[in-house]
Order: sequence, then structure tokens, then C-alpha cells
Amino acid sequence: MREDREQPQAAADNFDDDHYPAYTMGRAAEMLGTTPGFLRSLDEAGLIEPQRSSGGHRRYSRHQLRIAGRARELVDQGAGVEAACRIVSLEDQLREARALNEALAPSEQDMPPQRDL
Repeated sequence: MREDREQPQAAADNFDDDHYPAYTMGRAAEMLGTTPGFLRSLDEAGLIEPQRSSGGHRRYSRHQLRIAGRARELVDQGAGVEAACRIVSLEDQLREARALNEALAPSEQDMPPQRDL
């Protein structure tokens, strides 16, 4: 009986998990205002890799939907799907590099005082 009480709590934890594959392809396409074919093209291009249900159906997380939404914005602005995927990938790499640089950069306290020449 104790397990029954723990399972709903574990399931409720998924509501806060940005990477939990909660959305079917149809629902994801509806939320993005696009077609299932567009989502398949993002999968084929390697931009997002949805999890598969036991029946083989694609399932998307909120994180993946944000990525797909950014790709859709670029396509709506005239970029091709492949170009949009590349841009989104490069934006992600740039964000990661900036975060790493910020983490590795010495703080102002660690730097010696500068002298005027």
C-alpha cells in the first residue's frame, strides 16, 4: 500500500522535469502551430531526438519544444529547415561557450590592480 502513495508523488515530479517526454507528436505540432512533418524533419536533421513510446510513437519534452519553436521562428523568417537547425545548434554552442568562459574567467577580486601608464 505504501508504494501506491509513492507512485503519484513520483509521477507528479515529472511535471517539473523539462526533459520529461510528455507530448505526443500531434500535441507538440498543435502547440507549435506546425505540422507533424515539420517535427519529423527536425528529428531527421538531428536537431531534436524525441524519445519513443513502447509503440514507437515520438514523445517530446518541453525543452525539445522550445528548440523546435526556435527553429520554427527561423523557418518563418525565411531560413530553410537545414539552415534553421544549424543556426539553433550554433546558438546553443555559443551559449555553452559563454557560460564556460564566464565560469573560468577570474573575478575582479582576483585580478591585480591596473596602473595608469
